[in-house]
Amino acid sequence: MVDQGKAKRGIPPKSEFNSWYPAIVEIADLVDKRYPIKGMDVWKPYGWKAMSLIDKITRSEMERTYHDEYRFPLLVPEDLLDKENRLVARLKAARDAGVNPSELRLDEDDAGFKKEVYWVKHGGENELDVPMFLRPTSETPMYTMFSLWIRSHADLPLKTFQIVNTFRYETKQTRSFIRVREIHFFEAHTVHRNEEEATMQIEEDANMIQNILHELCLPNIISKRPIWDTFPGAWYTTAADVVMPNGRTLQVGTYHHYRDQWAKSFDLTYEDENGDANFCHQTTFGMSERLLGAIVGLHGDDRGLIFPPSISPIQVIIMPVATHISPDVIVMAKNIKNILADSGIRTKIDDRDIRSGTKHYDWEIKGVPIRLEVGPRDLANNQCVISLRTGGKENLSLDNLEISINKYLDLVSDNLRDNANEIHKNMVHKLPDSSMEDGNLIFTSKIQDNLVYELAFDGNDADAELLEKSTGLTLLGDCEIIYDVAKPCVITGNLTTKKQHLAKMY
Repeated sequence: MVDQGKAKRGIPPKSEFNSWYPAIVEIADLVDKRYPIKGMDVWKPYGWKAMSLIDKITRSEMERTYHDEYRFPLLVPEDLLDKENRLVARLKAARDAGVNPSELRLDEDDAGFKKEVYWVKHGGENELDVPMFLRPTSETPMYTMFSLWIRSHADLPLKTFQIVNTFRYETKQTRSFIRVREIHFFEAHTVHRNEEEATMQIEEDANMIQNILHELCLPNIISKRPIWDTFPGAWYTTAADVVMPNGRTLQVGTYHHYRDQWAKSFDLTYEDENGDANFCHQTTFGMSERLLGAIVGLHGDDRGLIFPPSISPIQVIIMPVATHISPDVIVMAKNIKNILADSGIRTKIDDRDIRSGTKHYDWEIKGVPIRLEVGPRDLANNQCVISLRTGGKENLSLDNLEISINKYLDLVSDNLRDNANEIHKNMVHKLPDSSMEDGNLIFTSKIQDNLVYELAFDGNDADAELLEKSTGLTLLGDCEIIYDVAKPCVITGNLTTKKQHLAKMY
C-alpha cells in the first residue's frame, strides 16, 4: 500500500536524483514552475515560509555581529556598470598577466556583466537617456552611496546587509533554487580602515556561515577558490560547498576579501586620526535560495521532504483520530496546539475529513518533523502517539509536553546531521593513484562524475589544468582543513599538507 501511495503522488525514487528533485519541489508545494518566464518560479506559501525562516536565522547572525539592514534600489544606471566593468576587466587582466593591477591602464573596455543582466531601456514610450539594468549583485549601487557616507575613521567600520531579489540572465538549464534567473539573495557588504580589519571580518563571516549551516544541518566543504575561479573583483574568494546526493557540489555561500581594489575605483576614502586620506578595505558575504535547494536535496528521501526543525514551516502536525467516537478528541487536539504554540513551536491541526493514511502521506511529503496523533484511547491515558519524520514512533505523556517536543525536535536535527554527515562521508573518496602517459594522467581506477575526490595538491595553474582535463572535474580550491601529516602532491610529488577536492559543480 505504501508504494502505491508514493506512486500516486508521482515521486520518483531518490536514487534517480535528477528526476526526484524537481518532482519533490513541486509536489511538496514549495514553488510553481509554470510561470511563463524560464527560471522565474512562483513561490508558494509553504516554500516562502521556509525561505523566510532561513532569512530569520541569517538576520539573527547579522544582528549578533552588528550589521545593519539596508534596502538599495533595484535599478542601476548603465554608466555605473561601465565603471564596474572597467575595474573587473583591469583586475582580471592583471591576474592573467601576473602583475599588480596598478600597472595596467583603466581604459581597457570589457563587456563584463553586460552579457548577464536584464536591461531597461524605455520608461513608458520614451527611450531612456541612460539605460538601466536590474541588479545582478549590489557592489555598484552600494559603493556609489558608501563613498558619500564615509568621510572619517569615525564612520568605520560600516557593516551592511540586505535580503533582496537579484536578476541574472542565466543561459544554462534552470533548476528551482539551484540555478534561476530571479534569485532570492542575501548580501553583506562591509567597509574597514585597513586590510587587517577586513581580514578579521572575513573570519567573522566564516563563523557566521558555519552557524547558519549548522542550523540547517548541512555539512560542507570550505575552500579558498583557485585564482581562476575567484570573483574578478576580489583579492580572494572563500566558498562553502554542500555535496549533494548525486555527487555534485552546490556552492551555498561565498565571502570575498576585496582589499582596497573597489575603493580605488569608487573613490571610497576616509580621513584618519592624523588627517591623512586613505583608501578603505572591503569585504562581501553572499548566500541565496540555494540554501533551500541544498536542504531539499540532501535531507529528503523517497517519501518526500524532511525539513530541519529550525526552518520547517510546521514543526508539529496534530492529527485527531476517531473524532466521531468522542468529540473530546478535537478539544484535546486544540489544547495541545495552544500549549505548543504558546511555547513558540509552529503547530497545525489537520482535522480534514479524509483517511488517516492520506494525511500521513501528505505530511511526509511536506517533511514536517513531528506528527502527533490523539484518539479516544489516548485521552483516557493522558498521552498521544508521536512519530518522527526521521524515524521512530512511541507513546508520549501529555505532561510537560512542550519540554518533550523540544527535545524531540533537537533529536530530529541531530538525526539529520548524522544522516547528512554519512552521505557526505560516502560521497568523498580519495583520488585514485595515477601515472603520466603522453602528457595525460592515467588513473588506476575509473574517475566517476558522481563522486567528490580528495587529494593532496600544491601544483601550479598548468598542473591544475592537467588534473581538470584528465578527470573532467573541477578543483574547488585549497580546503580550509589541511592534512595532519604532509602527503605527496598528486602531480609534483612534493610533500604538502594542502588538501583539495575535485568535483562536478552546479
